[in-house]
Amino acid sequence: MFMGEYQHSLDPKGRLIVPSKFRDGLGQNFVITKGLDNCLFVYPMEEWLVIEKKLKNLPFTKADARAFVRFFFSGANECELDKQGRILLPSNLREYAKLDKDVVIIGVSSRIEIWSKEVWESYSQNEEMDYEGIAEKLQDIDINI
Repeated sequence: MFMGEYQHSLDPKGRLIVPSKFRDGLGQNFVITKGLDNCLFVYPMEEWLVIEKKLKNLPFTKADARAFVRFFFSGANECELDKQGRILLPSNLREYAKLDKDVVIIGVSSRIEIWSKEVWESYSQNEEMDYEGIAEKLQDIDINI
């Protein structure tokens, strides 16, 4: 399980150090793709295969399903850590997530998210204002926090 928040920087070549606490959970090969809310999602290979199976079962006759699958898979890249525990983020994913220099890496249970520091701070401030409202809505779907 991934949890926590870490701040790092991209190097000039677009490489990012993965926090050591996340490396074992990711394994040597993993998948990174466009996430929601302008961040990147990083999945261990086992988790990616589960998601892939679920997405294959979406009805391809539905335009929304086709659009989401295209979005999700078109940005997907299989990655591996180098000897220093870094990953090279492809330029298309860096552009999508507005990653320039300062980056926030967060653990979100079964995945890691990579955010631009600026985008993360803006998102966090907006969501914190209604944290109680969000928690209340989650009770409607039978999640007790």
